Amino acid sequence: MINRVYLKNLISFSEVEIELKKGLVVLSGPSGAGKSLFMNSILSTFGYGTAEATLCEVLVTKPKNMHSEVFELEDEITLKTIKKEKVRYSIDGQNVSKKVLNGMFSPFVQFLSVRDKSGFESTDLLKLIDNELLAKDKGFKKLLKEYQKRYAHYKAKLTQLEKIKADEAKILELIEFTEFEIEKIESVKPVIGEDIELLKVKHQLSRIDKINDAIENANGIFTFEESVTEVYRLLDKDDAIFSEMMNQLRADFEDIESLSEELAEVDIEAVLDRLEKISSLKNRYGSIEEAIEYVEIKKRELAGYENIEQDKSMLISFLNMEFSELSTLAGQISFARKEKALMLEKPLKKYLAELKLPALEFVFNSKGLENSGQDSVDVNMNGSTANKLSGGEFNRVRLALMVVALSGVKESGVLILDEIDANVSGDESIAIANMIAKLSEVYQIFAISHQAHLASKAKQHLLVSKSKNESKVTLLDRKGQISEIARIIGGEKPNAEAISFSEKLLSLT
Repeated sequence: MINRVYLKNLISFSEVEIELKKGLVVLSGPSGAGKSLFMNSILSTFGYGTAEATLCEVLVTKPKNMHSEVFELEDEITLKTIKKEKVRYSIDGQNVSKKVLNGMFSPFVQFLSVRDKSGFESTDLLKLIDNELLAKDKGFKKLLKEYQKRYAHYKAKLTQLEKIKADEAKILELIEFTEFEIEKIESVKPVIGEDIELLKVKHQLSRIDKINDAIENANGIFTFEESVTEVYRLLDKDDAIFSEMMNQLRADFEDIESLSEELAEVDIEAVLDRLEKISSLKNRYGSIEEAIEYVEIKKRELAGYENIEQDKSMLISFLNMEFSELSTLAGQISFARKEKALMLEKPLKKYLAELKLPALEFVFNSKGLENSGQDSVDVNMNGSTANKLSGGEFNRVRLALMVVALSGVKESGVLILDEIDANVSGDESIAIANMIAKLSEVYQIFAISHQAHLASKAKQHLLVSKSKNESKVTLLDRKGQISEIARIIGGEKPNAEAISFSEKLLSLT
């Protein structure tokens, strides 16, 4: 609830400070005095509308269900709007954006005006019915929880399937490209170390002719071998080293001749072609080892791509079965809602009769599965759906629905009503006042009104008046209430009959 309001420099208001209580707070006064201006300034501190006051400070008891991971909140929250070059918002001294502020308080602070036609959307009507069921039916609570949990999983899997379908064309291209790369490497069949051997052969082939010519010229050395050996013998010297060297030279020449014979059988074009293919792989993948490893990686990726089709098939199968299960659960939820709706129509009929309106029924239609189930709900009153009701009918039906929704509710935050009882007859005015009084048992209600019956039920009555272009807000005592209600009834100069009727109204509350 709102505990205190302080504002400064609000157009025709220089300064206002009001301590507030629970229940119904009525604002009345002559037209043009600034009632809506004052109320809009309060609303601005909750992120509604535009802030006009230089300073508006509102002290609010923190709602029980309000939690924030961003802001540290006291049990009594201080909200401020400060307007200089631009408007700044704060909560307990911490800067906050208007959007965030409104998001925090919109569940706890509702604003309804005679021109507003919200509250009859299917989601609102479903919430009304579900709240009744959740408060009194543990089985429904368990059913709805199971459905929403499974629906969330179903929705996630549906998103996964949609992604697979969207990526299918891309995946086909990836599969084709991966198969091409694997085939390209495997067609070469590279062997680790092969490049070194091929380069060695190429080097040998490029020198073999020169080597052969050199050996042919060097073979003459063996014609002098016996002569050299004879010299060693005549000199009585050991020729073992010489003989060993000549034997080694003979063996080396024989190896070279064997290599020459082998190289003569080598296809140089094939070697060069093989080297070109190996070099191409090395240029693309870094080394033969990396090319071979790349093939293994791509084979695993290919297996993964091939599994996607299997995953898709399994997902479709799961979604089909889960859709069937969810449809069954949604049907059970719908059945419970329809039963509860019929039960709600009974007290609703009573309240509508008080408001001089015919009975209303809830109309259910099925739609696709959503988080809330499969139900779409509208109302029907003598053949008129919500969007065809007149402004007066709409607001009276909305009040009746809100009263019906009070069952089991102990506290529902703040409700701000802007001339919700405008342009209605005396009997309708009484009924509306009674409805709002019932709502004030759980809401702190601020109501701008020009009707005596609603003003008489106020827990606090605020008079907004204006003199010489200066507006002010006065908290009325009982004498002041009598005077103001008499003014509402009889005009600026009420007669004794208006004053008497005013006293009578107040005595009944």
